[in-house]
Amino acid sequence: MQNSSEKPLVFSSADAGSSAEVAVIAEVGVNHDGDAGVAGRLIEAASRAGADAVKFQYFHPDRLLSDQAELAGYQQGQAASQRELLDKLALPIDVLAGLVECARGCGLAAVVTPFSPADPAELAGLGLSAIKTASPDAVNTPLLEACAALGLPMLISTGTCEFAELEPAAGLLRRHGAGGALLHCVSSYPTPMDAAQLGGVVAMREALSLPVGYSDHTSGLETGALAVMAGAVVIEKHLTHDRSAKGPDHAASLDPGQMTQYIANVREAQAAMGRLVKQVSGVERDVRGVSRQSVCAVRDLPAGHVLLVEDLTVKRPGTGVPANALPTLIGKQLLKPVAANHLLKPGDFG
Repeated sequence: MQNSSEKPLVFSSADAGSSAEVAVIAEVGVNHDGDAGVAGRLIEAASRAGADAVKFQYFHPDRLLSDQAELAGYQQGQAASQRELLDKLALPIDVLAGLVECARGCGLAAVVTPFSPADPAELAGLGLSAIKTASPDAVNTPLLEACAALGLPMLISTGTCEFAELEPAAGLLRRHGAGGALLHCVSSYPTPMDAAQLGGVVAMREALSLPVGYSDHTSGLETGALAVMAGAVVIEKHLTHDRSAKGPDHAASLDPGQMTQYIANVREAQAAMGRLVKQVSGVERDVRGVSRQSVCAVRDLPAGHVLLVEDLTVKRPGTGVPANALPTLIGKQLLKPVAANHLLKPGDFG
């Protein structure tokens, strides 16, 4: 197991001058299948893949499920009922605490998603780096307020939400001194690529003036990178030991090798994206100087000559008087001679 210090999670708006690295969260979720040993191995796999954090889920079936709870379509065939499904996947708080320590030992931040208003208080002593709510709970005010009370950065997934439903959660984040982000998400497992709606990242950033991320349920290795190009500052992706394993989330997850490539794509996309400014890059300064054009003499011009339109043209390189300054030179007097096919310099005229 790798020993290193925990990576800090920074969820800053990708505005001009921002240099914070996009945070990548490997979502273990319930892909441990209720086995702490599997969970530990997935933490180590996340570290090797280059993730910044791992995320688990914390729930009590008795707190979460009423007698009317039903299985979602993607959960059908996994168990006879939600109760049976969740009973097999719930992690006790002491096991979760051990996994948080395991994550730290691997140099990863730890994030947990609670599901009931009483859950966050039980997570307070674990030393988490952030708290996250699942998409259906973006409108669950009691749970959101209980999470905010921990004073941790908050990540709020927004799948299943209409845009008009987001303002209460957005307002909570604006008031929340510890920061965080809204995560665009499509709650379909797996999500078809033509339903990923990555434009939602752009729409949320522009309209809500908050950091925005992406919780990715597609099967693609490039979707996280595309979300970064749309402006996401945090990416969450499910990690599994076996995509064909029996369980609700395995099919919408990546195996360790795929996760490694997925994260590499995210890092490459951020490097390509750069800062949200438009300026001359260091790698293009040579081309700028060579390829731009400057004011050039059409014929030999003696000192004292008053410049006429027919005396001048523009030619490469761009190291003399800029081409767009040509009209301003008409009528100026040369202080020194300029040979034909030579560029004019600022000191050549008065």
